[in-house]
Amino acid sequence: MSKSRREVVAAGAVVWRMNGRKLEVLLIHRPRYDDWSWPKGKLDDADESLPMCAVREVQEETGVPVLLGVKLPTVRYKLAGGEKKVCHYWAATAVDPEGPAAGALHARGKIKKCSKHEVDQVRWVEARKAAKLLTRSDDKEPLGALLDLWEDDVLRTWTLLVVRHGRAKKRSAWKGGESTRPLTPAGQKQSANLVPLLAAFGVQEVISSPWERCAATVRPFAEASDNDVLLAPEITESSAKKRPAGVRALVDDLLARPREVTAVCTHRPVLPFVLEAVTKRSPHRVAKRLPKENPYLRTAEVLVIHMARRNHRKARVVSVEAYRPTS
Repeated sequence: MSKSRREVVAAGAVVWRMNGRKLEVLLIHRPRYDDWSWPKGKLDDADESLPMCAVREVQEETGVPVLLGVKLPTVRYKLAGGEKKVCHYWAATAVDPEGPAAGALHARGKIKKCSKHEVDQVRWVEARKAAKLLTRSDDKEPLGALLDLWEDDVLRTWTLLVVRHGRAKKRSAWKGGESTRPLTPAGQKQSANLVPLLAAFGVQEVISSPWERCAATVRPFAEASDNDVLLAPEITESSAKKRPAGVRALVDDLLARPREVTAVCTHRPVLPFVLEAVTKRSPHRVAKRLPKENPYLRTAEVLVIHMARRNHRKARVVSVEAYRPTS
């Protein structure tokens, strides 16, 4: 039996908010199973990313559009038929559909709320009390991780996404200048499939190398979310080679303070300088998970970096994760 048949893959989120000084989380009740659980569900199709599945399922089951934060522990258990279910979770916060993230929400496409036959109650519960209400004991694992983040004062984060451009025509096959070398058809599909992935994290600002293969990689998302692509000459291959400090300075500025969710698209040879800036703000447990070897990221792969600043100290990387759209 294939792995895909043995495993049912799902994604969801632990949606949280502060109510005064109390941390609350959002639970759902499913009448079919008569259980209390986190909003979650299976991938729509083979092209859907786990992050997009998570935000879609949360909105379908609760009616609440959310932005993803830190990745939480994955829950694994066996179903009645013997299959293994693997549920991926993120911390998440509700977002104003008319606020700054409106463009990213629009880029997700239309999401309809599910029927009362699937979910008949949605309830905000004080986080520690939620552990007693959850039906499945395995669901307490992501809750425990969320509580740890809250107690360490690093639950509220901001996010930077580093994107390597999509698959481009080979240098040997392109007769024009290096700055105009375009994406291949596969690269164009990757850029189209990046749209829901960037939308899942609520990207509000798009920065790119001016060279065509980078700008073209993030252009579909920018158009879908009604954003401009801000061009940063310091992150072209040639500029980074001449002045790597410019790359490090740009990235460090994006990491240093809370800001809107930002995506930066650049080239493989520039990534070592980007990662140097990220490493400087990473504790050892995170730094050892950062890419260390060439090519660092594959074409169109996205490194998602979650930042927090505790007690007005220097901003630090809380966690990192990586995703790549299909091509």
